[in-house]
Amino acid sequence: MTGTSPSHAGASPSYATPPHRPWPMCRRCCGIALDMGSIRTRVWIAGQGVVADVPTVTSPGTGAGYPIQRGTIVDVPGCARMLQRLLRDHLPRSTRPMVIVAAPVLDGVDYRTRARAAVEALRPRSVLTVPSARAVAVAAGADLSRPLMVVDIGAHLTEVVLLVDGAITDARRTALGTSDLGETTTPEGISEAVASMLTAMLRQDRTSLTVDALHRGVLLAGGGALRPEITYHLTGRLHTPLRVVPAPHTAAVRGAARLLRAAHGHPSASGPLPPSALPR
Repeated sequence: MTGTSPSHAGASPSYATPPHRPWPMCRRCCGIALDMGSIRTRVWIAGQGVVADVPTVTSPGTGAGYPIQRGTIVDVPGCARMLQRLLRDHLPRSTRPMVIVAAPVLDGVDYRTRARAAVEALRPRSVLTVPSARAVAVAAGADLSRPLMVVDIGAHLTEVVLLVDGAITDARRTALGTSDLGETTTPEGISEAVASMLTAMLRQDRTSLTVDALHRGVLLAGGGALRPEITYHLTGRLHTPLRVVPAPHTAAVRGAARLLRAAHGHPSASGPLPPSALPR
């Protein structure tokens, strides 16, 4: 993330750009990164790392509800209760955290609005959202100055996203994932769905960006990247290099955490950040 500090007439040059400092360890200075999926929710807290990688349920045990389905938040109050339950032992009551949420690319405004409403249960100082595909690329340390194709295979949702200069240029999705594997859905079927989405992007792209990204190779993330039967069929079907992100199932939350640290180090972070402080 880039930015410039405000200029002040007559100010000493040594004060023109405040130095970026590590995240302060204080009761009221806290950062949280969230990746809320249909099956699992992952939480990162500044100074603590990933503190939760748990089923996405409103309450454990019998009577549990599922507030997120196929990448869509269907129960905002239930999602809020889940976050409170997961974080109540990790956050002091007086804290006002800065929160970043990794969001599915094609759910757009609706997901972000519902996610922000759920996160309000944490009394945040500010809430930022970032596309999951960009968070994955950041976690992988990818060079975002070149076209990049990200394939994220989750439990209930698979997204194929073209990033150019870090921004979303094209995206496709299908309501298939690892939890669908069984008699009616096979690893070959998921691989074929990914290949079909890539083919559609190639056909509609009037530039060379999609071709350039595929020549560079596909960046693979999500729980599907841990399934050898899926990666095997993808490798044979795509005919392009396949690069699996380290720890692909937690890549989105780790990338969001890196972006959150960058936002916290930005000079404007001394006060409440606007929702547009990070690209969506």
